[in-house]
Amino acid sequence: MTIADRWLLPDGMDEVLPPQASRMEELRRALLDLYHRWGYDQVMPPPVEFLDSLLTGTGTDLDLQTFKLTDQMSGRMMGVSADVTPQVARMDAHSLRRQGPVRLCYCTNVLRAKADQYQGGRSPVQVGVELFGHAGLEADLEILRLALASLETAGAREIHLALGHIGIYRSLVEAADLDADQERALFDALALKSPGELAARVEESVRDPGLAAMFHALGELHGGLEVLEMAREVFEEAPQAVTAALGQLSDLVDGVLAEYPGVEPYFDLAELRGYQYHTGMMFAAYVPHYGQALAKGGRYDDTGRAFGRARPATGFSMDLKLLATLAPAEPQPDGIWAPAEGEGLAEVMQALRQRGERVVQALPGQRTGPAEHGCDRRLECIEGRWEPRLLETSQDRA
Repeated sequence: MTIADRWLLPDGMDEVLPPQASRMEELRRALLDLYHRWGYDQVMPPPVEFLDSLLTGTGTDLDLQTFKLTDQMSGRMMGVSADVTPQVARMDAHSLRRQGPVRLCYCTNVLRAKADQYQGGRSPVQVGVELFGHAGLEADLEILRLALASLETAGAREIHLALGHIGIYRSLVEAADLDADQERALFDALALKSPGELAARVEESVRDPGLAAMFHALGELHGGLEVLEMAREVFEEAPQAVTAALGQLSDLVDGVLAEYPGVEPYFDLAELRGYQYHTGMMFAAYVPHYGQALAKGGRYDDTGRAFGRARPATGFSMDLKLLATLAPAEPQPDGIWAPAEGEGLAEVMQALRQRGERVVQALPGQRTGPAEHGCDRRLECIEGRWEPRLLETSQDRA
């Protein structure tokens, strides 16, 4: 290996340097404080767990994203956390076992075996919230509002909120009595957003003309608020669960717009990402000039069943690294430059630091000055007293 190769990082791995690291830390604190004000308790999941726990329930889709290793203590297979949601579900079901609704939040590093267009890099800092123990619309609305509050805290503007409901597709599949292969073929056609492929799969698998027409329409039901009205007409003869899902989406968007009238809603009733674990409404939030969602979430009931306690659940997650780029950190000098030595200087610097000031002391012989170290003031000894003075001239800053 050459010296030039030693600084290379694996694809999808990145480092965070000043001042962006400070921006991320400020945002982390602001978000966790926000969640605290909303009643969410912070948890810190472990970086690795046994695979049979980590890939249970909502984690089954994460198998290909999970780095696996053998535990030298037990000989069992472990996985590095690629998504915090299954871990928090285990905490609620097994470790906490609280009664009633439980609100939990987190901010931690995760590691993924590969990157994709939806999840971004391989080493995100995942921040999010989960609300367990309440199956009502009110819990979903709280999660949506908190996601939007999080994005506003991060500096997001012109937020576009994409909404869907997995129950619509599930209900139509059940009514059509499709087998596993037929369902997978329809699923793939909808995921491709290909009307021709969808028409071919519907013709092959759906015998009932009314249901066939609904499947055809499902692929076209995407757009603004008008989509809900169109869907009510298309699904007038659909199972009651479809009507209920449309009613939920309508109530949710009304609740969101009442508090965030500037949000632009978008509906895609054929959006099936997360099909294996979502059980109700799903959402993703976007802003202009970003090709991936800044926040993703939805309802995933009964995720704790594998841990012995099935509970309603809803939540969302975000990548702190991505959020921090919404308002890039611009370093502002905010520190006090102290000379390398001086009588009584140590006591003065200690007192300033205890008051919360940033004090940078010069080291003997160094050539850099206050400006290079982010200082806007300099400690000067005036009549036997050390006092911070603003740097005003180019000579002062040198």
